[in-house]
Amino acid sequence: MIDGGCMLCDMRDLSQCALVNRQLSEAAQNLLYHNVRIDTVHYCEREVDLSAKRKRRSSIGRNGAPKDPPQERLHLFSRSVRENYSLACQVQYLKIPYMTREVCKADLARTVSVLPNLRYVDLPDGFYNDDPSSNTLRQELQARCGDIRQMKYAGGAEASFQMLAGARQWPNLEALELLHLAIPATIADVFASLKALRHIKFTSLQSLDDSIFSSLHMSPFPPLAVLEFQDVPKISAKGLLAYLSCPKVKQTLSSLTLANTGVLPSDLFQILAAAPSLITLRVAESVAHALPQSQSPPLASCSLRNLYYEIASADSSPRGLSSLSDSYYSYLSSSILSGALPSLSHLYALSTALPTMLLPPPQPAFAVNGTSKAYRPVTPVVSRPLRLYTKAVTEMEWNLTLISPPTLADRYATATTTRPMSLYLDNQLSPQWRDKGRESVMVGNGFGGFLAVPSEDPRSGSPKAKKDTRDLDAWMG
Repeated sequence: MIDGGCMLCDMRDLSQCALVNRQLSEAAQNLLYHNVRIDTVHYCEREVDLSAKRKRRSSIGRNGAPKDPPQERLHLFSRSVRENYSLACQVQYLKIPYMTREVCKADLARTVSVLPNLRYVDLPDGFYNDDPSSNTLRQELQARCGDIRQMKYAGGAEASFQMLAGARQWPNLEALELLHLAIPATIADVFASLKALRHIKFTSLQSLDDSIFSSLHMSPFPPLAVLEFQDVPKISAKGLLAYLSCPKVKQTLSSLTLANTGVLPSDLFQILAAAPSLITLRVAESVAHALPQSQSPPLASCSLRNLYYEIASADSSPRGLSSLSDSYYSYLSSSILSGALPSLSHLYALSTALPTMLLPPPQPAFAVNGTSKAYRPVTPVVSRPLRLYTKAVTEMEWNLTLISPPTLADRYATATTTRPMSLYLDNQLSPQWRDKGRESVMVGNGFGGFLAVPSEDPRSGSPKAKKDTRDLDAWMG
């Protein structure tokens, strides 16, 4: 599929390629039938014409309501795979819109019953918490689709979760999410049975604590590539370090998420030191105390590339006082400028002052030929290009700032290219700095200085109108 294009048009063009060019037939069929997508609408201008055609009398059902395109596509697809077994064996991924899978549970059950090699399918919400309305769909999926790779268990599905122990169903699960689930005593047996497990996400589990690491450390628990904790307050750095003490885990773990857990931001340097293969780290915490920087070693990792550092103050600070989270971002900036994170390329932070901390200070005023005779102290700078995304807690969109290491030519420049100036580059500034009304021009006076900015605006009918006009003419050249 082409990024930013229409998925339905891409699939239509791919099917036509398979019919016209026999050499592309096998590759096209693999893309078409391994990845099936039943979208609601076209994501292009073609949807305007199709929407008008659906309002015609031929597109109206027997009850007088217009037909639902996703339901019609699901019916056609279900009939196709039920009549062609070889075609059904090729389907591995089935994407269905939300309302379609919530309404057409019976049609979805009939469809998955003939897809033996299905790995992923969009399921209704009731499937994950053992809702009785999804019993037929659950039975068909458990009996017919034994190669499912991703599954989620929510509150109420404790019995279904325990069935994973002993590899009685879905032994090839690779991704597992536990949400609002009462953790059973057999959780270690469940994880030990899933040899192919690579991704676990724990969400809103108030009873989960560090004991899970001690039990998993003694069992044949498979090393994970992605581990996520969200709203799990009893997980601490001590338990996480015990899990990271396994050599196989150190080599495998590449992504770690810690959101509202018991792992303090001051303990992150220990986590990074124990995970030498970590590429992505996501941290989201609300702090009530400032960070004592003198007692915390810098954040250091040679493998970390993506860092989501979303630290916010638990209580809003009075106006005029610095926020408690400022000390954490000062700690982060000092770690980056010290060179302890040499591979970092993408950084997300809830601080609008962080770009100023990472950008080098402006150079002294130039003298002759753009160079300065004054003493320039050596200041730490970033060692590689960094894409910095920042925003305030109340903002919705991220603001991008490109920070590049200084080159040899920058040593004699008055400022680095990433610092906002009067003559700036649009692609290096955040959206609020791209307004054309902010552009200005510095005009020289011919003697090494600049013309003064007019202090008064010309007013018609006033005695000083002619004088103001002359000042304005002098300013404009």
